Amino acid sequence: QVQLVESGGGLAQPGGSLRLSCAASGFTLEDYAIAWFRQAPGKEREGVSYISSSGGSSYYAASVKGRFTISRDNAKNTVYLQMNSLKPEDTAVYYCARKSTRYKYITLDRTKFDYWGQGTQVTVSS
Repeated sequence: QVQLVESGGGLAQPGGSLRLSCAASGFTLEDYAIAWFRQAPGKEREGVSYISSSGGSSYYAASVKGRFTISRDNAKNTVYLQMNSLKPEDTAVYYCARKSTRYKYITLDRTKFDYWGQGTQVTVSS
């Protein structure tokens, strides 16, 4: 069955870095675009970053652009999110999700994603 498993979350200080991983199984990762979302307590889940199936296109929310980098290694069935210059407002549960092949465009609309991981907690605090 399709599975997405996030890892790499934890506690970081403001200005610090973390790298999240999203391990995929049960499907051919290279056929799918993947995105990272996050949800802070009391807030809606928001899109953070998107990468196309080949890795040739990516997109970032304005709040993380220039600080976060998304990448993928299809041979390792893994998508990464490198997070630098972390801020307290980056604190959230981070999820990776697989975009449905029905949609052929770049999007961070969560309704266009059909499978989700269980999430990994990222806390930025001194």
